[in-house]
Amino acid sequence: MKLARQGKISYLQPQWAAAEGIDAGFTTRNGGVSRPPYNSLNLGFNTDDPRHNVDGNRSTLARAFDLPPHLLLTVQQVHGSDILVIDEPNPDLSHFLRVQCDAVTTNQAGIMIGVLTADCYPVLLHDPVKKAIAAVHVGWRGAAAGIIGKTVKSLATTFGARAQDLTAAIGPGIGAHKYEVDRPVRDAFRSGAGNWERIAREVELGKWRLDLRLSARLQLEEAGLDPARIEEAQEDTCCHRELFFSYRRDAGKTGRQIGFILLR
Repeated sequence: MKLARQGKISYLQPQWAAAEGIDAGFTTRNGGVSRPPYNSLNLGFNTDDPRHNVDGNRSTLARAFDLPPHLLLTVQQVHGSDILVIDEPNPDLSHFLRVQCDAVTTNQAGIMIGVLTADCYPVLLHDPVKKAIAAVHVGWRGAAAGIIGKTVKSLATTFGARAQDLTAAIGPGIGAHKYEVDRPVRDAFRSGAGNWERIAREVELGKWRLDLRLSARLQLEEAGLDPARIEEAQEDTCCHRELFFSYRRDAGKTGRQIGFILLR
């Protein structure tokens, strides 16, 4: 991925986005109006940053891509595996802001859908054949619940998408060397989406380092995506303070970046 700029916004852009004629990427923390510790492009409402700052930042993002702010859609993320499907025109998207889910899919042009993160992984999907997109929030609970596979199935069921036609981008998140987890996380993976032995390394009794980026890639491949059509950001949110917010690094007092995708 390359660091791109659109208006005041800097973001990581998947190589396939421009080639497939869509707007997609992962914002950095730069280009907004919020003050420390949310400086500067905090896009998350679920922080103590004043609402007018977040509204202003979201407006800056939307207008950078020639959209009115009300066409930037995020939901109430709850670390689950439910999916919001938008398959018809909606003149008012405001009621979706209260929907509790962790993935959004649509075939509607002119709507920027996104997921908010600050260590969890944002995953974007595009079907250039059926003209459908998805944004997925992948924390450990969502990964263990198989949210990525469920989203791929939702695209197939609702829009007729085929997994082999999909392109995917895994955005920046916390690296395994900074992400230590305990037995409840291990148990959730072992009874859920699996791959525990491939994505975790024990560092002491009852403590493991978890590679969520690898989990996302493995689940995309298991869902039927061509490995060559999966792109990964190599940046680590916890280590790149100048670029990204990080919940663990900043002890919860931090902003949120967004993984976004838009059909023109």
